[in-house]
Amino acid sequence: MSSHSYDAIVLGAGAAGLMCAAVAGQRGRRVLLVDHADEPGKKIIISGGGRCNFTNVHTAPDRYVSANPHFAKSALGRYRAADFLALVERYGIAWHEKTLGQLFCDGSARQIVALLLDQCRLGGVEIALSSPFGEIGHDGDRFTVALPGRIVTAPRLVLATGGPSIPKLGATGIAYDIARRFGLKVVEPRPALVPLTLGGDEALFRTLSGVAATVTASAGKARFREAALFTHRGLSGPAILQVSSYWRPREPIAIDFLPDAERDWLIGAKRAQPRTTLRRALAATLPDRLAEALAERLALPGELGATTDRQLDEAATRLSAWRFLPNGSEGFAKAEVTVGGISTADLSSQTLEARRVPGLHAIGEAVDVTGWLGGYNFQWAWASGWAAAQVL
Repeated sequence: MSSHSYDAIVLGAGAAGLMCAAVAGQRGRRVLLVDHADEPGKKIIISGGGRCNFTNVHTAPDRYVSANPHFAKSALGRYRAADFLALVERYGIAWHEKTLGQLFCDGSARQIVALLLDQCRLGGVEIALSSPFGEIGHDGDRFTVALPGRIVTAPRLVLATGGPSIPKLGATGIAYDIARRFGLKVVEPRPALVPLTLGGDEALFRTLSGVAATVTASAGKARFREAALFTHRGLSGPAILQVSSYWRPREPIAIDFLPDAERDWLIGAKRAQPRTTLRRALAATLPDRLAEALAERLALPGELGATTDRQLDEAATRLSAWRFLPNGSEGFAKAEVTVGGISTADLSSQTLEARRVPGLHAIGEAVDVTGWLGGYNFQWAWASGWAAAQVL
């Protein structure tokens, strides 16, 4: 079996791996980028409905979930959203800004993959696709990786294989297995940016499948004002996907169905229209089916004028923090990303290098850094890949 030597081997040709390999290659390093898939950037291609939400102009460390909330500061501060946007514009890729600072391609997400591949070409990166890797060794100075028909070696090895979210694209937790083999800790991975499921008592809400409304959803101290969507299995939509990254099993989430309403809005409605019902009052703001379901649950007696102020105050309070107890999520199959991963306690925030294993780096989704919905995870991929590439 033949042996080939490189300056760095990057495992995983997703967003972080492509970025890292390209930057290191353009710094003069001889880089091998390896992936078991038959094409690079599969997650990029499907992202943003095929248009790739490639970054967010509001990127900041407080928009990431991690056991160490300060870890992402260094990489994000040195490679910013504006830096990647400049690269996008250099390639003449048309883009637009949607809500909350999200930047999308006007055309296809494949333009971003083509950009990254061209950057790899400029750096002389060798790309090995359809190349599942076998045993990985380390003699203290060099890493060895068994590939089909050959052994490759390098003093630097980068884990950029992501997490287990969206397994239909070939995603696995292999990065965690490799990390553990080298003595690195792994924060328990769990699905993130994922729909939540309801059961039992809350089955009534599953009859609202397809109904959406702008709400404020919260899990613990995390609060997000965006659209929530009822599904045949439970709750989805941007607001729910956001809080799912903070939600833990057996914990409730809360939804404010009327985030713009004053606390005493129902009492005011009673004064203004004593003959109206709660359902009609809710339907002035919410979709009819949702208004009907909420009114049915609250079960106020007839017209607002026949209801006491105390009852109305209690109803308004419940509507501002409606408690749901999800019985689970739709799992890694539907999760956009993974919360948890290789522990930041074992990595340098400057170089993403393992503290106790010189030459071993972990970047992107493989690391315990998870962004909010809206381009934040791609920005972490670009920034962490760039940061690691500076020392390869």
